[in-house]
Amino acid sequence: MADDNQNKQDHSTSSFKDQVLRSLRGEEIGNDSSASSEHKAQSLSQHNEAEYNRTDSSPYSNQSEPAKPVEMESVGSRSTEHQSRRAGQGQPNEPEEFGNSLGSNNENKSKQTRKKEDRIVSRIVLIVASVLLLVIAIFGFTFYKYVDAGLQPLDKKDTKLVQVHIPEDSSNKKIANILEETKVIKSGIIFNYYAKFKNLTDFQAGYYQMSPNMTLDEIGALLREGGTAEPTQIADGKVTIPEGYDIDKIGDAVEKNTDYNKKQFIELMKNQEFFDTMKQKYPELLASAAEAKDVRYRLEGYLFPATYDYYKELKLEDFVDKMIAKTNSVIEPFIPMVHSKGMTIQQVLTLASLVEKEGVKEEDRKKIAQVFFNRIAANMPLQSDISILYALGEHKELVSYTDLEVDSPYNLYKNTGYGPGPLDSPSEQAINAVLNPIQNNYLYFVADISTGDVYFAETYEQHQVLVAKYVNKETE
Repeated sequence: MADDNQNKQDHSTSSFKDQVLRSLRGEEIGNDSSASSEHKAQSLSQHNEAEYNRTDSSPYSNQSEPAKPVEMESVGSRSTEHQSRRAGQGQPNEPEEFGNSLGSNNENKSKQTRKKEDRIVSRIVLIVASVLLLVIAIFGFTFYKYVDAGLQPLDKKDTKLVQVHIPEDSSNKKIANILEETKVIKSGIIFNYYAKFKNLTDFQAGYYQMSPNMTLDEIGALLREGGTAEPTQIADGKVTIPEGYDIDKIGDAVEKNTDYNKKQFIELMKNQEFFDTMKQKYPELLASAAEAKDVRYRLEGYLFPATYDYYKELKLEDFVDKMIAKTNSVIEPFIPMVHSKGMTIQQVLTLASLVEKEGVKEEDRKKIAQVFFNRIAANMPLQSDISILYALGEHKELVSYTDLEVDSPYNLYKNTGYGPGPLDSPSEQAINAVLNPIQNNYLYFVADISTGDVYFAETYEQHQVLVAKYVNKETE
């Protein structure tokens, strides 16, 4: 019996050891199962403890040597030491490998999710930005078309006149609304901003005759001239004479907007009998013109640039009379100043006709007028290209050296003094510039044809430098 008990105990101990050894051998081989080694060690430890307790509680335990717990500890230590050694050799501990694997997978999934979200957000931002840019582009294009349309005549082909009444103390905004309501312009808003941009604050009250084919510039000029106190007969048309037009161009405008033709108009301008009739009606205005020599047209410069009503029953002579009457009304306030300067109206209008085309800005025009006075005082020819173009009867941007040799009393490169007379119809601003020039010692000026800016010089050498800089560069 003792032998049997001893054999059972030895067998039990041997079985336990075999299990431990098998477990250790399994770890050395490198079990790749997903169960953690820590769990295995715990299971083996529990089994060992159970075997030990069972053996220790045997009735024959005193007859055999019990299994020593220290051996269990040694086995556990060896197992732990073995695991540590494996870890030291770079082989990952199975529980840590599994945990790291899960963490790595979660981290990768998180990164992929974030990347996917970032791509979605980027696409949304791109779509929203594209839509906004498209909306802005459409709005900008629509606004541009709206403004451009508002600046154009309401109907270029519609010449039918309508009577427009502008009450006293009307603001620009109110005037703009009236013009839109009477179907003269497309947009009151655009006209109001146009008036602000042009700094137009001197619109006059009264009754006006306007047509849908008029430009904003023409309407603005008409409003500054002033209307009639009472309603008038609706005109059959209007003729606008721009500032700086000569009789040849005025003839074109008359033919285009009336039943008169240019040939009739030019013949009337050469008619001495008609001129004498006008001189009797406007003696002070036309006195010096009557005495002028070598003039092409005696009424050149005396047909004021403005907009005139045309009536079919009106004779051509009466229509021209209206232009001369307008000039007389503009010149009349200046007559005392003309006399005080020892000048004639013919001389004033001659210089004003040159100033009108030589400069654009009011300040430049006043300086140019003084340059002409300085040259006349020095007995120098005025040397204005405007006179050459008039002598040639041509309209072009640049004058050649050959052109300067043209044989004409209007050639102010060859001839000194004022010349025969005016070369176009000057504006009131140009007339005022001649009578109120800015004092200076300049004898030369040149205009940059690309910008319109005017540069002045006291000596010919300085002038040549300016010519090379602002004129020759444009012709190269």
